[in-house]
Amino acid sequence: MKDCVNIGLLGVGTVGSGVLHVLEGNAAEIAKKAGCKIEIKKILVRNKQKAAQLGKKYAVTDNFEDIVNDPDIDIIVELIGREHPAKEYIASALEHGKNVVTANKDVLAKYGKELFPLAETHNVDFMFEGAVGGGIPIIRPLKSCLAANRITSVMGIVNGTTNYMLTKMLHDSMDYDDVLREAQEKGYAESDPTADVGGLDAARKLVILASIAFNTRISLDDVMVSGIETLKLCDIDYAKELGYTIKLLAVAKHDDEKGITVCVRPTMLPTSHPLAGVNDVYNAVFVEGDALGQAMFMGRGAGSLPTASAVCGDIIDVARNMVHKSTGRINCTCFDEKKLCRLEDMLSPFYIRLHAEDRPGVLAAIAAAFAAQNVGIKTLIQKQSVGDKVAELVLITYHVSELAMQLAVQTLKGLPVVKDVCSVIHVEDDSVE
Repeated sequence: MKDCVNIGLLGVGTVGSGVLHVLEGNAAEIAKKAGCKIEIKKILVRNKQKAAQLGKKYAVTDNFEDIVNDPDIDIIVELIGREHPAKEYIASALEHGKNVVTANKDVLAKYGKELFPLAETHNVDFMFEGAVGGGIPIIRPLKSCLAANRITSVMGIVNGTTNYMLTKMLHDSMDYDDVLREAQEKGYAESDPTADVGGLDAARKLVILASIAFNTRISLDDVMVSGIETLKLCDIDYAKELGYTIKLLAVAKHDDEKGITVCVRPTMLPTSHPLAGVNDVYNAVFVEGDALGQAMFMGRGAGSLPTASAVCGDIIDVARNMVHKSTGRINCTCFDEKKLCRLEDMLSPFYIRLHAEDRPGVLAAIAAAFAAQNVGIKTLIQKQSVGDKVAELVLITYHVSELAMQLAVQTLKGLPVVKDVCSVIHVEDDSVE
């Protein structure tokens, strides 16, 4: 029976340093929970100054081969981030029969299809709880606790940067440029925030969640993605007036007949929805299943210690499996091939803000453009004047298809009386028929 599990740690940045902190600070308790001691055998460090600091306490190397070829190392923990060389390191570790723990959403979203079979072939564990939602437990619940369910939807706020920005826009009436600048100053947003504000970070996480929830392989190309870059403060305010809160939502839904919908987009949620009250840098994932009903998982979605908590939880799980000689017991769960939902079958209400001439007959022309695509208008409010005889209109539709809305917007843009279609935002509200 194994009395010590040895770790090869790749990277000691924000998350890697957190993992060292947790494993050191909670070593005695972790050993009791795992059934064996867990020790850092060797660390891959490329930064010479950091290597010198760590070298006083740990064995360090700048050569990955020193770790993957070490027969005493049982688990390789990849925390260097980005796609390359992380993907190659993970593949090599699995091929060498090493268990792997990672928090790398980029690699999983793009290369999971080729990495998971390697883990299965070599009968090792490949765990990645820290890849989605930071410290929030969601991967393991989907794979284990909720395995008896047929999951119908997974909706999540899975990017802390954009959630912080939207919270500030709502509560402090800050416009987009100002709140982005503040988020960068506080370290919540990168100097190049494109992946966050453009929705790509959330899309990568959604690929992972949807693949597990629906037991089918989802690729990044399957996800419809739009970010918050064009969102205006007035949209936040109008949503509030109408009883909604705007969140950048990652949404995955499965209908047996229509197929799977996967999208990341600004979404208006009723203020009564549990996700509407998730603010600042917090993340949350809302799951619906046939037996479960509804459940929400919430916590800090990023940061050194929250993500390290998830990574260390995976390490403990692998160690337990090693102690009981049961690694590889939960393999890739993408055993189905399910179709994607067509645009004409994706139904939801929409919020539209537009500028139009302020004169008789304009509303009739706009209503006719919507009617031509069978788009029903639930609410229409004329707001402020935005120019000489130009009014701002806000509309909420009934449930319509994605395709019908796209065609209706094209028609509106072609009307001489419409000066601009400023915003089109999905509404997640089952009370709107």
